[in-house]
Amino acid sequence: MKKIIALMLSFSLLSSVAIAEEEAASVKEARNALKFRQSLFQLIRSNMGDLGAMAKGVKPFDAAVMEKNGMRLEQLSLMIADYLATDTREHKLETDALDKIWEEPDNFNEKIQALTTAAQRLQAVAKAGDESQFRSAIGGVGKSCKGCHDVFKAE
Repeated sequence: MKKIIALMLSFSLLSSVAIAEEEAASVKEARNALKFRQSLFQLIRSNMGDLGAMAKGVKPFDAAVMEKNGMRLEQLSLMIADYLATDTREHKLETDALDKIWEEPDNFNEKIQALTTAAQRLQAVAKAGDESQFRSAIGGVGKSCKGCHDVFKAE
């Protein structure tokens, strides 16, 4: 039992520093990593646009769009950790990403999981067609985005 606990603790420690261990080896690598992660967040933003408009009453609720965008957001959320694994801090690039991303990997991963969970809930609500839950489900996705921005993004 002690060996299992020790193994689990070792794995936990290794996984918590995995993000910081992948420093960009060159300015070119850092620029590419930055470009890719910014592209990922632009895709997330584009899928949030219609949802935000629905939540604000600018567009009518559309369960098909909610389900599709929820699926996309879930898939994109599963890519965030990969696209932020390369630590670009050493290369002093212009970015809104705060150092905390690489300093607090467990907290960062919790925020990513919150987006994944909110996107899954959005899909379930859209599939069920329960219009009374639409605004709340969209709000959950927005709240998960804001929760991450508040800690890990300079705005």
